[in-house]
Amino acid sequence: MLTEQSAATVRATLPAVGAAIGEITERFYTRLFDAHPELLRNLFNRGNQAAGTQRQALAGSIAAFAAHLLDHPDDRPDAMLARIAHKHASLGVAPEQYRVVHEHLFAAIAEVLGEAVTPEVAAAWDEVYWLMANALTAIEKRLYEESGGPGFRAFRVEERIEETPDVVTFRLRPADGGPVAGFRAGQYVSVRVALPDGARQIRQYSLSGAPGEAVRRISVKRVHGEAAPDGEVSNHLHARVRPGDVLELSEPYGDLVLAGAPDTPLLLASAGIGVTPMIAMLADLAAGGHRAPVTVVHGDRSPADHALRADHAAYAGKLPGASVHFFYERDAGRTARTGLADLTDIAVHPGTRAYLCGPLPFMRAIRSQLIEKGVAPADIHYEVFGPDLWLARD
Repeated sequence: MLTEQSAATVRATLPAVGAAIGEITERFYTRLFDAHPELLRNLFNRGNQAAGTQRQALAGSIAAFAAHLLDHPDDRPDAMLARIAHKHASLGVAPEQYRVVHEHLFAAIAEVLGEAVTPEVAAAWDEVYWLMANALTAIEKRLYEESGGPGFRAFRVEERIEETPDVVTFRLRPADGGPVAGFRAGQYVSVRVALPDGARQIRQYSLSGAPGEAVRRISVKRVHGEAAPDGEVSNHLHARVRPGDVLELSEPYGDLVLAGAPDTPLLLASAGIGVTPMIAMLADLAAGGHRAPVTVVHGDRSPADHALRADHAAYAGKLPGASVHFFYERDAGRTARTGLADLTDIAVHPGTRAYLCGPLPFMRAIRSQLIEKGVAPADIHYEVFGPDLWLARD
């Protein structure tokens, strides 16, 4: 993939670039938004920018891609690329935007590293960038062809269901009266809303209904700011959107989807609002008559905070080989367990394929336990809500 000369240069400079990547990405975004303020207003998540999580995710993905090229020169990190490409496609990212990013990213690299960026160094990292950008563009092109192209469609809110004090489900039907395309259980849609200041912000929400429904169903958790600001879009949807209102939705995207043979044992582990793709997966498995063992694990603060709890239990109950393990930090009662989700005394069947969704600490802990129990890392799949910081860990 990388030329021999570029590989040697990237290997020699990766420590320096890696050490400075945080400053590089910070300057990159400053330059980008100064030149193109419409991107911050209408494409990038302003909350993630304010919190710095998008910078961490970009830094992590660049460093991980470069390291993979050096360690595995004959293949690409397709799982990482697919996850990024699905997110880009849901936002409607266009090929020409990669040139805009290139311009400001490499200007930031030159600013931070100064004279260390010789023509040879610049050429080597330019090769890394375009290998990644061209791979993403190719995947995104295929995704657009499969979905009918980038863009948003108007959907009218048919019903609003208060699931918990902080989670609301919206049932949405196309405003034009036409049919909805199918989706694969576990996928998400982008929702674009017009905010009071005129910005048109976009967020992704997992489809929490069964595949094949004539409506789109999303369940939105209101984000309360702690170290970061309150969630702009989630709070807007909770406070302002009622039946009859219109939202703009993308086609479904996302690579956390059920795969494997019908006799493959499955483990679906979630925490908090990470339950949403698992509901769609369980509905799909129940409709398809899945007979192999399915282990369902969920962690939450309390039963009252467990969104879609009745659906979670009901769909699992339709699977003859399912075992259900709910963990609550309080008020667990007799039918659940008290504490954080833990696989220590839960049987994991040989050949299990696992799907995880929830906060990063939860997913990392569950992944470690699964590997200890003999599950192959390649059989553990996950979805991150927001910037993917898994790659940004030390």
